[in-house]
Amino acid sequence: MSSPLRLGIAGLGTVGIGVVKIVQKHADLLGKRSGREITITAVSARDQRKNRDADLSSYRWESDPMAVATADDVDVYVELIGGDSGIAKDSIEAALRSGKDVITANKALLATHGQELAELSESLGRLIRFEAAVAGGIPIIKAMTEAMAGNSVNRVMGVMNGTCNYILTRMESAGLPYEAVFEEARQLGYLEADPTLDVGGIDASHKLAILSSIAFGTQVNFDAVEIEGIERVSIDDIRRAADMGYRIKLLGVAQMTARGLEQRMSPCLVPADSPLGQLAGGTNMVVVEGDSVGQIVLRGAGAGEGPTASAVISDIVDVARGVRLPMFGQPAGTLTPAKAARTAVPAAYYMRLELQDKPGALAKVASVLGDAGISIDRMRQYGQHSDTSVPVLVVTHRTTPDAIDYAVEALPKTGVLVGEPVELRIEEV
Repeated sequence: MSSPLRLGIAGLGTVGIGVVKIVQKHADLLGKRSGREITITAVSARDQRKNRDADLSSYRWESDPMAVATADDVDVYVELIGGDSGIAKDSIEAALRSGKDVITANKALLATHGQELAELSESLGRLIRFEAAVAGGIPIIKAMTEAMAGNSVNRVMGVMNGTCNYILTRMESAGLPYEAVFEEARQLGYLEADPTLDVGGIDASHKLAILSSIAFGTQVNFDAVEIEGIERVSIDDIRRAADMGYRIKLLGVAQMTARGLEQRMSPCLVPADSPLGQLAGGTNMVVVEGDSVGQIVLRGAGAGEGPTASAVISDIVDVARGVRLPMFGQPAGTLTPAKAARTAVPAAYYMRLELQDKPGALAKVASVLGDAGISIDRMRQYGQHSDTSVPVLVVTHRTTPDAIDYAVEALPKTGVLVGEPVELRIEEV
């Protein structure tokens, strides 16, 4: 057996401790599978006194992650600090320049500085691997860079934030409003310190930007992702969607079109009987469509100590085996700057309107939709919310986002709406 592969781990939160536990528990198994003993020599975190439910006594403690990143007795630097800049980025660059390979779960950093880091690592002959950065324990990076290497990808989409999926499915199953389930998720510790990263769709958009780069051979462009969170989704939307055979998911979709690369993260309706529609709780799912393999679906735990640490370990084993692959599946110099394209692919839309209960209100709505070139597939009027207003649900035939935008802007000007209209795309999956 070759000499041991020595790890230095910076960041001992949930994932970092999970990695330590797997290395300790499965040391013999990892050695057999990788052909090398895998050991930990140094660790770093902010508070050495914190109880982490793991024995760290045999590892050298460094208060500064840079000391781990540049240590002579570390072969692989495992960055689990987080953040799109600062010490996470600085220490990764220092590790690469010190001749080390890097493993990270830092989606925000990769979505923001992925191209820069890919070019640096390749220029130094080092690796950056990041299976844990997207969809927790689901091996989507390996699937796309290796198993699907012979495919031209048509579309990649998925539910990539477990917290949002928990909130939406809990609203449906318990009949609770968004605000109540949001607070429940906070109490359970499911939300980030800044909840907007979850419910605002930012966390999931980081992941989508990374997958887009791999899928289409483009430079990561997080700024081009169209992002809408789940804050506007009401319990009424959940119920009305279910009435029509749909469920609402925070869905990321990326596809290359003649106009450029579309990347969008937004709440969408999907068929309730589809794999995405049946996805419950904190589970993630990624769907990739290749020209040769067709559609593949990967489903699993999207977060947590064990699943995410398992993804980190898979990268460690690949490094130990001597697997050397470009960061995004092809050399950084061949990744092209993608022309960003606003979503224009036609789709059916769900629209929820609160109308004043007076004659001619529906006629004015129909007139606006007609002016926008939108034809109505279904329209339902529900019981009154109050003495003066009535909820109305419209499902359109396939139309363009531009047409929907025109209608959403024009409808309040009719004088028959109470509040703002809500529109959600119905995605074909």
